[in-house]
Amino acid sequence: MLNPSDDLKAMIEAAKTAGAGLEKRFGQLSELTIETKSGPADMVSIADQEAEQTTRAILARAQPSYSFLGEEGGVSGGADDAQQWIVDPLDGTTNFLFACPLWGVNVALAREGRIVAGVTYIPVLNELYVAETGKGCWLNGQRVHVSKRASLIESVLACGIPFSGKPDHDVFAREMALLSGDVAGIRRTGACAVDMAWVAAGRWDAYWERCLNAWDMGPGIVLVEEAGGVATGVDGAALDIHAGNVCVSNGAVQGPLIERLNQALTA
Repeated sequence: MLNPSDDLKAMIEAAKTAGAGLEKRFGQLSELTIETKSGPADMVSIADQEAEQTTRAILARAQPSYSFLGEEGGVSGGADDAQQWIVDPLDGTTNFLFACPLWGVNVALAREGRIVAGVTYIPVLNELYVAETGKGCWLNGQRVHVSKRASLIESVLACGIPFSGKPDHDVFAREMALLSGDVAGIRRTGACAVDMAWVAAGRWDAYWERCLNAWDMGPGIVLVEEAGGVATGVDGAALDIHAGNVCVSNGAVQGPLIERLNQALTA
């Protein structure tokens, strides 16, 4: 990437350092104690906690005045709320704990509520995605772009499926009924970080999810936008990173996808 800011350099260091620690833990899964948060399907381990401590320490050293929002520890850090690190230290925890390699580290920077820089690191695949407003999206140092597919029928979509304890199972069933016959495929990796990065890289044409958090989607927003795509709420409205939902795409399929997602609410 050309001329990354000091903030982005710190984000890359934090993601790669946390990722290295997670890879070590990934080889010790039988030794990890698994706990639950909101319900039995919502799992967490010491690996998540260690990775968040690592990212927080590196980012605080770089910018001690910025506040910090992490999945495991909530809001902490400096007094500058206008500038906030947003971190998911291990996105795809269930994948990680079940020995699936599709998990990653998410580090984003928000200014006045808008994501201006993002890093998603997928250690097992050795994929480092970085983006900063106005500087493009990069995968391992190479510029990437969203796909050029122009219609749903030729598109592969990705989505989040609500698991036990999450709402909207009936809405998801209607979404599948409305979409599955009109697309080339629908995928669910189990990691928002992976899916949004892969939209940016042109592997998926779109991704949506109705129940997630700012740390899940943070980096992916700027990755997709800087790769030439668009990011909105699932209803097509302007994106609010704290509203709990997101829809990203190459832009060409955003309209028809949003139309069907809205239809699923009333079908």
